[in-house]
Amino acid sequence: MPRDLRFLDEVKMCPHCNQELSCCEAPPIHIGDGLGWGSEVLFICLNDGCPVFLNGWKKIEEQYGHHSSYRYMELPDSREKNYMMVGNADAFKACVINKEELRAQNEQYQKQKQAKEALKTCVAEKNIEPVLFLLLDEGAGKRAREEAAGYIAAINNLDCIDPLRNHKYRDPALKHAVDAGIRLLLEKNFKKECPHCLEIIKAQAKKCMHCKEDLV
Repeated sequence: MPRDLRFLDEVKMCPHCNQELSCCEAPPIHIGDGLGWGSEVLFICLNDGCPVFLNGWKKIEEQYGHHSSYRYMELPDSREKNYMMVGNADAFKACVINKEELRAQNEQYQKQKQAKEALKTCVAEKNIEPVLFLLLDEGAGKRAREEAAGYIAAINNLDCIDPLRNHKYRDPALKHAVDAGIRLLLEKNFKKECPHCLEIIKAQAKKCMHCKEDLV
């Protein structure tokens, strides 16, 4: 994910064909000088009917003797005109950035960041929300999720058990840590889970008050 997301609000138009420029991931190497572009994204005209692209084939053939063309391009926060050489019509079309998807990813990243920060005070504040958020988010970092699992019993909130049990964990080690936290939480409150219906009942119960099954 690009570090600076201000470009998400930019709308740039090609001065040659009046089509909106596509926001694309920048290649790591600048074809001309072997250096980077100085930006993680580029705004490129991918209109195959643009005069720059249509006329570029003949121009490059005459000047350099090989089969290529040009695409009009601008950098974020800049109106400077640039032209990028491309070898075929499909170049950069697979690199177009989905701005809405990137906005959603950034929003989720910010929530993860806030939840990780909230772990510092979650036990003192008896706040289960950041713990649940991180444990139920498969995209959150492994270290933060492992830390969150260690706070399940300490926060002492039985309401967290259902969402934690119903989640499908891709990491077996994390699932083991969550299960261990739930066991400690139940023991702390003299509770257990009915082996038949999984409802929470008293640890000393001989019959489940929910499904009425006898307990050994």
